[in-house]
Amino acid sequence: MTETTAASHWVFGYGSLIWNPGFPFVSTQIGRLKGAHRSLSIISHHHRGTKEQPGLVFGLTRGGSVRGMVFEVADENWADVRAYLEEREQVTMVYRDVIRPVVLDDGRRVSALTFIVDETHEQFAGNLDLDAQLAMVKVGVGISGRNVDYVINTARHLESLGIHDRVLMDLARRLEANEATSQAA
Repeated sequence: MTETTAASHWVFGYGSLIWNPGFPFVSTQIGRLKGAHRSLSIISHHHRGTKEQPGLVFGLTRGGSVRGMVFEVADENWADVRAYLEEREQVTMVYRDVIRPVVLDDGRRVSALTFIVDETHEQFAGNLDLDAQLAMVKVGVGISGRNVDYVINTARHLESLGIHDRVLMDLARRLEANEATSQAA
């Protein structure tokens, strides 16, 4: 495995950053982060829900490994990108922003900014079963839109990248079936 130079910075995306990064980047590549896995485990009172009607967003929780999109950011843009990500991701400080090793699909190993869920934070929902996730996602709407759209967009983009997440795909299928039933009624 080869290391990259320090001229670039890297960001690891595992949820909406994959399909809506919102910042300039030089290149992207799929990569694997070890020691954490994607889970729909954060109660959202802002982006995909409200205090009265919370939604759920993805977090990286301990254990396993996860594939996602790794964004290369030019050094001259790093300060602005980092500030943007702090504002976007740390609304309630539910994440810890850390630098973690990620292995890119081309074999390089990079150090990437990664947002890991703070499992002691009051918005950490823990390991909810699929029915509980479905119930929250179906009703959540926040400043960034419907929770249903967030989950389905993430699932479809992962699928298009060849990243398989069985639990997420099952939830997305159930949400799409519910959407079709609601529109037919």
